[in-house]
Amino acid sequence: MATSSLASAASSFVLTSSITNTSTSRTNSIAFNNRPGSSFRRLIVRAEETSAPPAPPAAEPKEAAKPPPIGPKRGTKVRVLRKESYWYKGIGSVVTVDQDPATRYPVVVRFDKVNYANVSTNNFALDEVQEV
Repeated sequence: MATSSLASAASSFVLTSSITNTSTSRTNSIAFNNRPGSSFRRLIVRAEETSAPPAPPAAEPKEAAKPPPIGPKRGTKVRVLRKESYWYKGIGSVVTVDQDPATRYPVVVRFDKVNYANVSTNNFALDEVQEV
């Protein structure tokens, strides 16, 4: 196995580019040599690119229709239907509703009464609240 240092390999890399004046083709060439400053063999690789057909004019992007909002609106009074909740059958007002369908508990409800941990808000699923 032949050994060569990375520095000598990097110094023997030559990149040349020649662009013809014609609008239909472009030529690139790459040359590799063994040792700079000595007699060497040269490998030249040339590639021609034909110009791609012009792109069609960009159509005006149509605004996608927004899906209808999920859940009750902000400020709506709701009754809690989650039996294990401190506020079961209690009434609170909706603070926000997360519109991401992957969210498990998107409805944030604020209550006037605090629970044992001195918390007055909680998140609920859409089927755990009922508009009053």
